[in-house]
Formats: sequence, structure tokens, C-alpha cells
Amino acid sequence: MVEAMLYQKGDHDGVICRLCAHGCHIPEGKRGLCGVRENRGGALYTLVYGKLIAEHVDPIEKKPLFHFLPGSKSYSIATVGCNFRCRFCQNADIAQMPNDRNGVILGEERSVRDVVNAAIASESRSISYTYTEPTVFGEFALDVMKEARRNGLKNVFVTNGYMSGDALEAFAPVLDAANVDLKAFSEDFYHKICSAKLAPVLDTLRRMVEHGIWVEVTTLLIPGLNDDPKQLEQLAAFVRTELGPDVPWHISRFHPDYRMLDRSITPVSTLKEARRIGLATGLHYVYTGNVPGDSGEHTYCPGCSALLIERMGFWIRKNRIANGKCPECDASIAVRET
Repeated sequence: MVEAMLYQKGDHDGVICRLCAHGCHIPEGKRGLCGVRENRGGALYTLVYGKLIAEHVDPIEKKPLFHFLPGSKSYSIATVGCNFRCRFCQNADIAQMPNDRNGVILGEERSVRDVVNAAIASESRSISYTYTEPTVFGEFALDVMKEARRNGLKNVFVTNGYMSGDALEAFAPVLDAANVDLKAFSEDFYHKICSAKLAPVLDTLRRMVEHGIWVEVTTLLIPGLNDDPKQLEQLAAFVRTELGPDVPWHISRFHPDYRMLDRSITPVSTLKEARRIGLATGLHYVYTGNVPGDSGEHTYCPGCSALLIERMGFWIRKNRIANGKCPECDASIAVRET
């Protein structure tokens, strides 16, 4: 067991977790909402330090990150647990394991050095903390990130953005990039569908950009719940005005899963309309996801519309960007290649 970071003592042996925006008040012997942080004797402990439930080598495009180290491999890890309760969770078997299986926590023991060595051996250029919410295994993630940096590797979070301000301050010095799920632009959606709030996610996005972390945003469009054109306009306007027009927006196709089996697969026409809205709002890079072969997964120059990166799913077929420039009009392209 490892004592948790970012908590404070409360009354009657209770503790207050300050790792994420929930700020759980946890009585003696109980766990926080994430299911992986437990109060034992008035001290908070993480139950998942070094206990990995998933380890894979992925293309960085699978995160999805299309403008950060394009074409590279990313060593990807996760523990069980999540601080959201998304009814449509597509990794619920591991993300919701502690809460759905009476506190069960599974995983293989790994040291910080084990993870970094495996990343180096796989010829990955980065380590991604993904599949579940990395904030809830923040202690292990932070230790791995520091060692990764010392070995020339970049660090990537795939996150719901619900970390506390203090947690982000701890992660930021060693966090290079993040894909943040902006699940909707509606407090009602976050409350009813995710058991969370929208405002802390928006705050995290702003702070990440301020820290110079490379940010890309993903929204899974669920028919009838978060695909209203007016709401999508508001979301795209937030990204453009608060984060910047060069922040890529990934619009993904929903498939029924977990506790949301009553919704149909997102029509491709809905994705195309959302992409049109994003571009019309002034975003330079808007992508459609989970529709392999669609032209919306390619990167085009925002200056002359030339095709710059041609993709098939998560794989790059052609990349014409040279030194961050469009070869046709010499416009600067928002991409981090080192």
C-alpha cells in the first residue's frame, strides 16, 4: 500500500480527498467514488499503485492524438477505477470494476522501472496513461512520468479532465500532452449521464493550455443526448475562444455499451454535420472518429485546404508536413513532432 497524495484529515478519522474535483469525504474504512482510494486509520491510501490491468503498445493516433508525435508508438497503461459513472462507458469492465464487483481490484504488479523499460524496449516515444481515468492512479502515474522524462520519453494523459487544480499542478511539469473528453456542453448531461459536473472539466482544459500542455479534445456523440447542433456550436466556440483554433476536436461515433443499450449507433451524417459546425465556428482541425475511411479523419491545411496527413483508422498512410509547414502554401501547421 502507498499513502495517497493530496488529501487532508477530517473529523472523526475521516479524510477529504483532493485529487479530483469530487473532493470525496471518506469515512474510516470506506473508499472514494473512484473505488480505489481507501481511508485506513484516518490516512488515505491508493489501492492501485503499480497494479496494472492493461499494458499495450498503441499508435499515438489511437489516444486519439493526431498532432502530437504523429506516426509514433505510445506505451499505454492503466489500473482499474474511474471517478466518473458514465452510463455509456466502453471500458466499464476495468474502469468500473471496483464499483460493479464489490470492491474487486485486479492487476499485475509493475514497478516504475518496469514500465519505462518496457516503453523503451517497444521503441515507443511516449507513455500514455489511458483506458481508465489516469487521475485515480495519479501517484503511480506521476512517478512513472518523472522516470519517463529522465529517459527521454514524453507523457500523455487520456482523461475526463476532472482532476483538481492541485493535481494538475503536480502533473503539469512532466505532462506533455492530453486528450480530454469533453463529453457534452451541458451540466445536465454531466450530472445525469456521468455523475459529475461540466465546469471543472472546462477549468482543466483552460489550465492545461496555460501550462503549455498539448491538448486535443474528444466528444463522443450520442444520438438524442449531446448531438444538438446548438450545443455543438457552443462547444466548438468554447474550444476556439478559450483554448485556441489550433486545438484539434475529435468527434467520435457512439456504439451501444454498458448501461446505455437503448441508443442507436451515431449516424455518419450526424458526425459530418458536427464537423461542419466545428469548421464553420473557426476550428482549424476537426476529425470524425470510429468511421475508418472517412475523409474526416485526414488533416488538411487550414490555409489552402491541401491534404497533409492521410489516415486509415489509426494508421498514417501519408504525411506531407515538413518542419511544421504546409508544402503547398507554407502555412504553419499546429503539430508537435519532438
